[in-house]
Amino acid sequence: MRLRTKLSILVSIIVILSFGITFYRTSSFQNELVISQTERQARMLAQQILLTRQWVADHDGLYVIKKSGVVSNPFLKGSDIQDQQGQVYVKRNPAMVTRELSEYARQADFCRFRVTSLKPVNPDNAPNEFERQGLLDFEKGREELIGIVTAEEGRLLRYMIPLSVEESCLTCHARHGYHVGDIRGALSLEVPIAWADNAIAANNRLLLVIGAITILVTAMTIFLLIDFIIVRRLALLSKAMGVFPAQNISSLDLPSGNDEIGELSSNFSKLGDRLLTSQVELHRAREQMFQHEKMAAIGQLAAGIAHEVNNPLSGMRNCVKSLQEDPENVERRERYLGLIDKGLQRIGQIVRQLLNFSRKEPLRLSQIKIDEVIRECFELLDYQLKNIDLNLDLNLSASQLVDAGALKQALLNIGLNAAQSMPTGGTLTINSRETAEQVTLSITDTGTGIEPDDIDHIFEPFFTTKSQGEGTGLGLSVSFSLIKRMGANISVESVKDEGTTFKIEIPKNPDITI
Repeated sequence: MRLRTKLSILVSIIVILSFGITFYRTSSFQNELVISQTERQARMLAQQILLTRQWVADHDGLYVIKKSGVVSNPFLKGSDIQDQQGQVYVKRNPAMVTRELSEYARQADFCRFRVTSLKPVNPDNAPNEFERQGLLDFEKGREELIGIVTAEEGRLLRYMIPLSVEESCLTCHARHGYHVGDIRGALSLEVPIAWADNAIAANNRLLLVIGAITILVTAMTIFLLIDFIIVRRLALLSKAMGVFPAQNISSLDLPSGNDEIGELSSNFSKLGDRLLTSQVELHRAREQMFQHEKMAAIGQLAAGIAHEVNNPLSGMRNCVKSLQEDPENVERRERYLGLIDKGLQRIGQIVRQLLNFSRKEPLRLSQIKIDEVIRECFELLDYQLKNIDLNLDLNLSASQLVDAGALKQALLNIGLNAAQSMPTGGTLTINSRETAEQVTLSITDTGTGIEPDDIDHIFEPFFTTKSQGEGTGLGLSVSFSLIKRMGANISVESVKDEGTTFKIEIPKNPDITI
């Protein structure tokens, strides 16, 4: 998953969580506010009803003209009176007034309220379960009861307050055995809040739409900003890293700016310059190390080369001395001049091989015959191998793309190590063969072998198992580096006290890094 996608998703999740918490709190607050306002409305309405009842009670009831729809109160004695003109009036006590006002409120879909009691005179005033619990709690001293219930038409707020007997109430209720201060019953109200729920639901839907749009716009904005400010600039930096050091760092299109990415780009440019400088210095040091190791190998060859040069020199001196003693002997002169010429040719060949080997040249690939390089190398090692049987099993015919100097140095280093591992004699076998994919060279000795714990370290610089002063510890390390630079591979197998085999595998189409 791309960085901009991750950041966009992360920001979106944070916005969603923040909006979710805000939405939940807003919705809860709206609900709490509606309940609180409805409770206040119920309390105000209850006080208005109580004041109305108090006014009716203080005036010993209310008389209204009896007409169609106005019925007498069957639970109130002497509820009807007639004036001198014959007009009939019907008395309305507080309970009757409350009932009729409730009917008006119900018809207007405003609210519903009524008087209820545990001992109702009118059976219609019998309490439901909620009212019964409230009446019982009022007898224990509770001052009000509030609850939210769900009906078919939606949520309702139920509110109850106790009705205490006052002096004005005894006109009607003294005969029921009540005294001033007794709990006669309760005023029960139901205030619908479905309208508020509908408003809250509509508001919540609007908030959800706004929130979804906000989250989408925020995510897209973050995505585009990250792409423009970060991703594209990092892509430039990544591309530059991918082509460095093949392409000069000064020609790379690096992001600029005074922010962290600009600083990273500047530091990469500086790092690239330092790496190029270090690479040049490393290459120079490596070439010096190769040359030093080559000269060390020449030093080890010196004894054998001195012997090889001394033999023809001694023979030539004897020839010169004989010629001086008998300068007129034409037959001897011709025979000795031929011997002197052969001796000089032998010395010249040895010197030429030394010069070729010691010459400091950069790695240079060319098509050469590897078997000829092998023969030349082991001719130089002839004296070091004087007690060793050399077996050359060479089977290459075609030329191969290699660096002659690098291959010579690697073969001489391996050959010298093999000779030193067989101080009392042995057999050294060099085999060359090829397949369609690669050329393989094997150098096998019957020497002392390598300790198993040392196998993994023999190609490390300065690692040596020889006594102090007998080796630099660089021979195999240099050989390893040279072989790798030719795109080839070198490996070793060894059995303690049985011998060692070095194997060089050169691909026909090497991937070369010089």
